[in-house]
Amino acid sequence: MIRIIAYIDGFNLYHAIDNLDDNRLKWFDIKSALTEFIDPILHEFCEIKYFTALSNHLAKPIQHRQNSYLVGLASTGIKVITGKFRKRKRFCRAECKQEFIYHEEKETDVQIAVNIVDDAHMDKFDMAFIVSQDSDLFPAIRTVKKRCPDKIIRIITPPHLKHSNEMSRIVGGQKNLKSFKKHHLEFHQLPDEINHNGKTVKRPKKYRKK
Repeated sequence: MIRIIAYIDGFNLYHAIDNLDDNRLKWFDIKSALTEFIDPILHEFCEIKYFTALSNHLAKPIQHRQNSYLVGLASTGIKVITGKFRKRKRFCRAECKQEFIYHEEKETDVQIAVNIVDDAHMDKFDMAFIVSQDSDLFPAIRTVKKRCPDKIIRIITPPHLKHSNEMSRIVGGQKNLKSFKKHHLEFHQLPDEINHNGKTVKRPKKYRKK
């Protein structure tokens, strides 16, 4: 069997789904959808890792929706790895000339890159699925291809995001470039009610069908 580890860039995927303007698609069963890209006779998922940052600085309903979704993902066997948002000060260069606070996502890209390189070095996978379009991951992918040329890297972009020529060159051509489509999101949905490790969560009202 070909061993696969999948690495999901949570915010890259979330913002692409958000751009589809259909909130019910955010209750996306990623593990189920990834099976669209494998042959169960030849492939097996050793692990699926979902990387995100906790939105603790945002309104309570947003935090609740994110936390419910993370429980939903964990219930399917996905390993959730969280980073954080850090407060930053920025100076407005426009007319107001005021200093203001904004929140910047930290650690997620680094966490993904470190996990990909470390797992390849430890020979934990034969093939890696990377769900992201973030070019910040290119150095990690190049490192794996250089140090472990037998490892297959397959990029799966979030919906409506395109592959770059550079991405194609790094992973070895179009055969290793795939994309989630809107129909994947529509077909692969988490259950409306989920029980996991003593927690019960329901599909948030905002994510329900109209």
